[in-house]
Amino acid sequence: MDSNFASILMMVAIFAIFIVMMIIPQRKRKKQLQELMESIKPGKMVKTIGGLYGKVVAVKEDLVTIEALPDKVRLVFTKGAIASVEDSDVPEQELERK
Repeated sequence: MDSNFASILMMVAIFAIFIVMMIIPQRKRKKQLQELMESIKPGKMVKTIGGLYGKVVAVKEDLVTIEALPDKVRLVFTKGAIASVEDSDVPEQELERK
């Protein structure tokens, strides 16, 4: 009877560790991603998952219009394609040199 109780206790402990190691960090990443999506606003500099840098011109629901420098080409992406958002303190001349 004690061995059955010990094995059940071990399974419960493994399940609890699984929850702590997998589910909680996943919730944290999801919250960070949600905050990233909410921070996309016109005037901010963004980098897409493809490596394109540009300034956000417009945001409509799930679509983001980005103006790529130096040619001022406007491209439309989904919010999920944005990898990072920075404040617009990056000078445009700096981006034009790259």
